[in-house]
Amino acid sequence: MTQIPLLGTLGTNEIIIIMVIVLLLFGGRKIPELMKGLGKGVREFNDAKDNVKREIEESANTITSEPKKAE
Repeated sequence: MTQIPLLGTLGTNEIIIIMVIVLLLFGGRKIPELMKGLGKGVREFNDAKDNVKREIEESANTITSEPKKAE
């Protein structure tokens, strides 16, 4: 698995600084709303991804299960 170079260079101090900046920008009350929205977005993305995967598998199964027609 490949790592994103940016994430490999972030240390504990940098992450703490980023978290403090986010807290200052959005405030303590907005962060739960932001995380809830982010969670919904990730969930919807995963649902859409699973639906596409299921449709591809169903169409592949349909194609392989149909008898070949004589031409």
